Amino acid sequence: MKKTNTLVFASVVAAAMIFGGVMGATVLARSTFTPALAAQSAASPSPTPKSNEDATHEKGETAAQETAENNGTAHLGGPGAGPSNEDAAHEATESAAREAAEKT
Repeated sequence: MKKTNTLVFASVVAAAMIFGGVMGATVLARSTFTPALAAQSAASPSPTPKSNEDATHEKGETAAQETAENNGTAHLGGPGAGPSNEDAAHEATESAAREAAEKT
């Protein structure tokens, strides 16, 4: 009897593994994400930054700013790039907790 139980258990495990393999292959076959697609998207280069070469813009910038624009290290915009919000009208609408959060 023990040998029969072992044989049944082994058969169930083998059937489950075969079923799992078939289901996995079916899901991967229907998927649009393939390893080749992943490698291709990972290898795509990021676009190189371009300098603002407008004559009126160029007149007001230093050589260091131009160099930073050309090599992609210029930080034009983004968080913290705008004007200060420390004017009286703004401060009147702000809680003490918010002001403390801005200072950190």
